[in-house]
Amino acid sequence: MDNTENKELLDLIGQATAGNKNALETILRSVQDLVFNLSLRMLGSFPDAEDASQDILLKVMTHLSSFKGNSSFSTWVFRIAVNHLKDYKKHMFAKFPLSFEFYGDDIVNGKIDDVPDLTQDVERSILAEELKLSCTNVMLQCLDTESRCIFILGTMFQLDSRIAGDILGISPEAYRQRLSRVRRKMADFLQEYCGEYGSGKCHCADRVNYAIQNHRISPTRLDFTAAAPIPLQTMLEVKEAMESIDELSEEFSFCKTYRSPEALKQFIQNFLDGTALSVVQNA
Repeated sequence: MDNTENKELLDLIGQATAGNKNALETILRSVQDLVFNLSLRMLGSFPDAEDASQDILLKVMTHLSSFKGNSSFSTWVFRIAVNHLKDYKKHMFAKFPLSFEFYGDDIVNGKIDDVPDLTQDVERSILAEELKLSCTNVMLQCLDTESRCIFILGTMFQLDSRIAGDILGISPEAYRQRLSRVRRKMADFLQEYCGEYGSGKCHCADRVNYAIQNHRISPTRLDFTAAAPIPLQTMLEVKEAMESIDELSEEFSFCKTYRSPEALKQFIQNFLDGTALSVVQNA
């Protein structure tokens, strides 16, 4: 961010903290997709990501006056979001943690042929795509919280190791080493078990009914296939600081970014239209 852009942003933040609703709305709209996508990958499901995103956006609002322009605004938001999500315990997978061993055993031993048709007249190809996107997202839950965060920042957002290391409180060298290890772990699992991204025997079209039976997808709620994808580079100020750590980037093409759900946009609007706006002025 150059000096002119930085000054404009600081002016906008000054207006927001003084109670200018339009300025605050502009700021929140600029980071809502970043916050939601980070939350979605960290927590595994759309409902949990929506709830956490609301919490994070409230933190962004109430801490606006502390932003001094020493980093890009998106990096500052990343830091708030990461700190919140690393300690977040209200999501489904905090109660029912996963492991690669569990996931692999389910792929090998799941009784997929014993399940009746549960598709409710929804096209199997649509449900298979929903399962593919959901599965690769939920697979991240097999990683410990710190490794998951490192993978997401490095693979999905492709942050420069200096920025990511600063956000996580580790050295750039440590970040690069850990990112390479966790990406290799993910790639090895996909290669062994996944027939969509590797040479495994698991194919989403064959497991649709099994996934519905186990509440992994629902024909009545197709979050991933219904969400509107957006190019990553339109979302981040830090795109100039992207960094390729290893040769595995193309292995994770499923790490798409999505537009924020309407529920999150409505939350912002309701906040701006309500008396709670004063919390920003008094922060």
